[in-house]
Amino acid sequence: MFRINRINQLSPDTFPAKGRDAEGGGADVSSGSLPPSDGPERGGTADGGEGPAADGGAPRRPRPARRAATAGGRGRRTRRTASARARSTGSPAVATTTRGAAGDDGLVHPGLRLAAAYAWRILIVGAAVYLAFTVLGRFELVAIAVFLALVATALLRPLADLLARVAPRPLAVALAVFGSLFLVLGLLALVGSAAAGEASSLVGEFRGGIGRIERWLEGPPFHVRPGTLAGLHDRLNSFVSRNRGALISRALSSAGHVVEALTAAVLALFCSIFFVHSGDRMWRWFRGQLPEAARSPWDRAGRAAWSTFAGYTRGIILVAATNAAIVGVVLFLLRVPLALPLTLLVFFATFIPLIGSPIALAVATVVALAGRGPVIAAVVLALIVLVGQFEGHVLHPLVMSWAVRLHPVVVAISVIAGSIVAGVVGAVVAVPMVSVAWSVTRALRDPPPDGRRTGSADGPAAEEAGPGGI
Repeated sequence: MFRINRINQLSPDTFPAKGRDAEGGGADVSSGSLPPSDGPERGGTADGGEGPAADGGAPRRPRPARRAATAGGRGRRTRRTASARARSTGSPAVATTTRGAAGDDGLVHPGLRLAAAYAWRILIVGAAVYLAFTVLGRFELVAIAVFLALVATALLRPLADLLARVAPRPLAVALAVFGSLFLVLGLLALVGSAAAGEASSLVGEFRGGIGRIERWLEGPPFHVRPGTLAGLHDRLNSFVSRNRGALISRALSSAGHVVEALTAAVLALFCSIFFVHSGDRMWRWFRGQLPEAARSPWDRAGRAAWSTFAGYTRGIILVAATNAAIVGVVLFLLRVPLALPLTLLVFFATFIPLIGSPIALAVATVVALAGRGPVIAAVVLALIVLVGQFEGHVLHPLVMSWAVRLHPVVVAISVIAGSIVAGVVGAVVAVPMVSVAWSVTRALRDPPPDGRRTGSADGPAAEEAGPGGI
């Protein structure tokens, strides 16, 4: 009571007139009266009911509008807190789910909203991947040439860097690239000359081998009727004679593919020269065109992709060379015809994981059966099993595990899917593409190491970046 009388004794100039307060319930202080209140001090009970006025006047009712406004403010603050908590998680899907929960009063289950948020993002990523493969299919020749150039760069960049210590950089690149090219062409010429030299003797050996195969199949356990293979041979000859024109036209039409292959080889050679010589500068230029915030993620992704691709390429070359050396030595010791061409076939077939080596060794088994008989063919067949076990349990874990960390099921599915999409080329490039995609995903998912500068366009880290030195 003393407090209210004291305020009434003050001059009206003490409190400037403000009219009603912001919520429409306050009185003019300059008139000498206080705005009503809900609290017990000003006449209201503690539970919001009616009570006697502080000055003994009539009881005042609480203002429902102010209580509703207070409840609305609490709801808005709750929603803002939930949205801020969702944004702090860094997940767009969680933020979308939280916003949806505030708007639809929980009519949809949060798990369903989260699944829908991820589903449309996965659909967009799948559409982007399909579009990328469609574009690569339209430019298949260019894609194959660039892939071969990257393979050559992964193999020749260390040699060029070693030669650059004692010679100018352009000369070192020329020696590395053209020296390796002449070595490969010389190896192919050696294989061709060896096959041509054995051609005259191979005809008689294969004829005798076919006769031995017929007699072997006629005996136990097969008991093939006599003349069955001869009938198949006659039907094959008649088919070739009837369709000779179509076969010749198809062979001539395939000459265009030979021209395309030569074009891809020349383009790959041209690109590999520049990748080996100045791949780091090309990468720095590309990274410099990106926004400042995007340079660090792109740099981490590029380094991870090139490290995986280069490691896979060098590892598969080592595995292929080891397989070819083992098979070549065994075929020479067994005196199997066409040992050198079969060795080269095993080398190139190893680039198709899991199924390449068995297919090449199956061809070697057929040649051994026709040229040396069933006993030697059985030895070569046993060699298929031994080489497969050695490759799968020793070479791949020892050589490839540090560069490629894929489950064998993933490798098998990738090879089959790649062969369905793009044939032999798809089977070759499927595993390195999946490995690169997985390494990029891990690099972007994990935070960068502390103190490492990956976003600047210069510096020591940039000197190693690029197709030849990420």
